[in-house]
Amino acid sequence: MVAEGKRWRFAMVCSSNMNRSMEAHSQLGRAGLDVESYGTGTHVKLPGPSLHEPNVYDFGTPYGAIYDDLRRKDPDLYKRNGLLPMLKRNTSVKLAPQRWQDNTGDGVFDMIMTFEERVFDLVVEDMSNREPRLMKCVLIINMDVKDNHEEAGVGAKLAVELCQKLEAIDGDWEDIIDDLITAFEKQHKRRLAYSISFY
Repeated sequence: MVAEGKRWRFAMVCSSNMNRSMEAHSQLGRAGLDVESYGTGTHVKLPGPSLHEPNVYDFGTPYGAIYDDLRRKDPDLYKRNGLLPMLKRNTSVKLAPQRWQDNTGDGVFDMIMTFEERVFDLVVEDMSNREPRLMKCVLIINMDVKDNHEEAGVGAKLAVELCQKLEAIDGDWEDIIDDLITAFEKQHKRRLAYSISFY
């Protein structure tokens, strides 16, 4: 339950905290919502010159440093495949990709949104492994979004709409979440999965 009139805190989560979660972070921020973003992978992975040669970075490596590294390696390739523009956008949102599993110091979220089933499962598992201290509900929602720039933009718009609907709820969200999700799925022809965990 979120107290009446209280702002919700949202977390957007994908695998590398590069594309889907960052596009959503950017759009939610522009809509005036309280948002952070994360990745669940062991490392940040970005496409390289071939399928077998990804660019791999540690979480916490600044987006600006990754941008400079890719621009040094092959500016034409990384401009053409959209990585340089994506990293430029990311630098305007926050400093560096952050890992979900290392975020316990970031406080409590009211809703965590993931963009693929594997990431959803990792977040649900991570939350169930944390010892609940506050007994405060957190809603975890998954909406599958393909990991490309166009789909990330579409997914982010839908994330903004869903988050605004949640923040506008008067009273206990637990009482109406089933109906809200069903209506959203029907309106947008997207399947959502959700789980409830505790802080």
